[in-house]
Order: sequence, then C-alpha cells, then structure tokens
Amino acid sequence: MGSTFSGISTALSSLIAQRTALDVAGQNVANANTAGYTRQRADLGAVAGTQSASMFATNNGVGTGVQVTGISRSADPFLDTKLRSQTSGAAALATLSSAYSTLESRLGEPGASGLSAQLQTFWNGWHDVSNAADTISARSVLLDDARQLTETLHTQYQNIATQWADTRTTTASLVTQTNTLATNVADLNKRILDITNNGGNANELSDQRDQALTQLAGLVGATVQTRQDGQVDVYVGGDALVFGGSSHALALAGAQDFSQATGYATDGTPITPQDVHLTWADTPGKRVVPTGGTVAGQLTVLAPPAADDSGTGGVLTEAAKRLDEVATRLATDVNTLHAGAVTTTGTAGGAFFSPLDPSDPTFPGGPAKGPAALRISVALSTADQVAVAAPGGGAYDASVGQQIAALGTSTSGADALWGKAVVEIGNRSAAATSRSSVAESARASAEQDQLANASVDTDEETVGMIATQRAYQAAARVLTTLDDMLDTLINKTGLVGR
Repeated sequence: MGSTFSGISTALSSLIAQRTALDVAGQNVANANTAGYTRQRADLGAVAGTQSASMFATNNGVGTGVQVTGISRSADPFLDTKLRSQTSGAAALATLSSAYSTLESRLGEPGASGLSAQLQTFWNGWHDVSNAADTISARSVLLDDARQLTETLHTQYQNIATQWADTRTTTASLVTQTNTLATNVADLNKRILDITNNGGNANELSDQRDQALTQLAGLVGATVQTRQDGQVDVYVGGDALVFGGSSHALALAGAQDFSQATGYATDGTPITPQDVHLTWADTPGKRVVPTGGTVAGQLTVLAPPAADDSGTGGVLTEAAKRLDEVATRLATDVNTLHAGAVTTTGTAGGAFFSPLDPSDPTFPGGPAKGPAALRISVALSTADQVAVAAPGGGAYDASVGQQIAALGTSTSGADALWGKAVVEIGNRSAAATSRSSVAESARASAEQDQLANASVDTDEETVGMIATQRAYQAAARVLTTLDDMLDTLINKTGLVGR
C-alpha cells in the first residue's frame, strides 16, 4: 500500500496536467480566427505504479497519477493531401479559364469593334462601289474601310501578343514565388526537426509548413511525402523541389517573346515555334513538367500552336494563328479578283492588299516579314486605283466588284474562317469555365472537410475548458483532503493521556 504522502504527488500530477490542458485550450481559443491554425489537444496518460516486481512485492493496483504525453495537432494527412490535390487541379483550370475570358474580351466578338463587324463593313463597301461604279466617293470610303480592317487585324494580333507577354511575366513571378516557398519549407523542416529532437513542440511551425505546402500545390502541383522524422519532401514533376533541409530552384526557359512562340525570329524570319517551360536552375537542360497548379495552366496558355489544324496548341498562339489565316485568305481572295479587274481608266487593278504568299502566312522577302495579321496593309494609295470592272466591260461595269463583295458570304472565305475561329474559342472558353467551376467546387469541399477537422470550434473548447476546470478543482479537493488527513495524523494523534 502506498503512503499517504504519495497521494499528494498523484494530486499534484493532476493539477499540472489539467493546467497544461487549460493552456492548450487557451491557445486554441486565441487562434480561433488565425488562418492556417490547426486545433491542438493535450494528450493525457495514466502513470503506472513504481513498484518493482519481487518475490514479496504487493500491489494495491493504484497508479501514481497522470501526465501529459504530448500536445498533438488535429491534422488529418489524408484530408491535407486531398486539399492539395484539389487545389492543384483547380488552380490550373482557373488559369486556363481566365486566359480564355481575357482573350474573348480583347477580341470583342460580337461587337462593333470586332473583326467580324469590320469585315462586314468592308464587304458592304464593295457593294456600294459596285452600285456607283462611276463615282470616286464610294471608292474613297472603301479604302478607308479597308485600312480600318487592316488596323483591326493589327490591333487584334498586338492585343494577343500583349496578353502573351503579360502572362509570361506573371509566370516568371510565380516561379520566383515558388522558389521562395520551397526555401521556406526546407528551413521549416530543419527547425521542426531540431525542436522535436530536443523534445519540444513544433506545432505552430508545422502549421506554417502546411500552409506553404498548399500554396506550392496551387502554384506548381507539388506533391508531398512525409518522413518518419517529421520532415517532408516536396516533388514537382517527379523530381524533388524540397528534400529534407535543402531546396532546389526552378527557372523559366524557352520562348522570350510572342514571335518566338508563334514561329518567327526577331527579324520576322519563320522559325520552329518555341515553348515556354520550367527547368532546374542548376541543371538548365533538364525540363520540369508540373502536373497542376497555376504555373502549369500558364504554360498551357503560353504554348506554341499545334502543327496541324486541331487547335490544341496554346490558347494565345492558336488565336494568333487564326488571325494569320484570316489575313492570308482575305488578301489572297481579294487580290486574285482585283488583279483581274480594271479601273475606270482601263488600268489593270493589281493587288489590293500587300501580296501574301498563299502557302505561308508571311510576306515574302525583304523587311516585310512576319505574321500576316500584323503586316497586312492596303496596297492602293488613291481611290482611282480601285478596280471593279471586267476588262472591256465599260465605264459602268462592276461585275468584278460584285464578285469581291460576294466573298463575304463564301463558305471558305475570311468571314467563314473567322466565324469558325470565334466559335471555337467560345466553345473552348465555355468548356474551360465549366471545368474550372467544377474543380473549384471540389476544392472548396475539400477545404471545408479539412477545416471541419482542423479548425477551432469555440463552443467545443468552452465545454472542454469547463471539464478541465472541474478536473482541476477535483484534484485540488483531493489535495485538500490529503492535507486534512495528514494534519490529523501529525497534529491530532498521540494526544491521549496528555
């Protein structure tokens, strides 16, 4: 049987344990609104008796109190992994959806400033000239409409190029942010390991690390593996971004400007289109292919056009490719008919637009190289150079002009090409938006599951504090009772006969 004094130690252990549990509850309540904080709890365990086994040993079956075996986090690795996975996918799809939305806004279709409206105005101009073949004013208006059309093509192409440049700049910034987070995770790994090896509590540092890991998943689709010693390794594209206490930096490589991505050198000479990709900063030749995250979405947006007409290339380069095709078809069709017509003075019409090579959407030779949509211009300088009559047709003949006007309704003309491109972009945009919405819903659901498990419930903490308070009071009452018992033994026994 243990001594009366041993009961004091037992009661004291309860007071210490309940006080620690109350401190943990206070920490939880204090951080109820702290982003990324994970609820903690004091894990209590009974302390067994200290009597050693021997032949004459006896045991009354009573332990020697309670102790705090640790302060654990209410984190669920499965829920954390699920949240990172959903965050990765949602971020990539949201980036793609945003790029399509911005592109549609820049193209302005349908609208008065869009290319479709400008094409319609241009064809209407040919109708007007055909209806007034003997007047110069209609021809002047036609030239103005043609110049406005080419300016629209230039502007549309430049807008796409600007969006591409902005996207690349943003991607470079995101890569820098990724490297900073990777360095932070490696540093947290070392600090957590040092603290836990010395018997300390690194829960708050673990919260910081989990937040950084979720951000990395949203940036580059990072995946995580946890070591037995509590450190984590972070992987991107199958290679380690963070390995224990060390990190590796990523770098952005490939096409530096839109011309390289679409297949043109600085001087406009056609080249093989280049992509934008990730590499390791210390191993430039080794590519890193993120499977998710904002950066993966950005790289898809920045990708070069497909080699075929599938439209599966980069969001922006494919749109630019369609503009080139429209400019080429427009110039080729109009020039072919206009060259076969004559002016009011009987002069051959020649090229209406600066000539393009039908086999390649670039201007042939000289300094006039580059994408057709950016270089196309009106070749005529004066209204009297507009030709609408067939050779020998007379002063009022406008048969060729009518043929040119009819190009606007051709199923293989520039309008049809652009209409198909607009529908294609719209469909892809709608699909991207739908997929992004579904992915975001899944991410939000995963976040709610994770928060439900890890966040602080103040009502629950209040109930827990009341229970802890009562346990503390009970331990104090035990201590008071033992004090009374000892007082009786020490001060009130052995008084008989005095």
